[in-house]
Amino acid sequence: MFTTIVRKPSAFLPIAMSLLALADVLITLAMFGVPHDKDEGTAAHIWQLLMAGQVPLLLFFAVTWFPRAPRESLKVIALQMAAALAALAPVYLLHL
Repeated sequence: MFTTIVRKPSAFLPIAMSLLALADVLITLAMFGVPHDKDEGTAAHIWQLLMAGQVPLLLFFAVTWFPRAPRESLKVIALQMAAALAALAPVYLLHL
């Protein structure tokens, strides 16, 4: 049942968006180092859009799947949260 649920777009798209946001941060750090500009830049705006854009998908997934399969949907939500925390960690730790 878990593999069936995680294949749904509302389940894997937030994970993919978090991983893209993480890749955005890591690529920007690799290319330019830690920026100290007042202007956030394009990479920061892309990161913000990816992180904020997944919130409606997370809510839709929770409302749709939690009543049907609570245990499996909690596993997917935990996976989604782990991916989001992975994308948030470099931003928080490096004060970007």
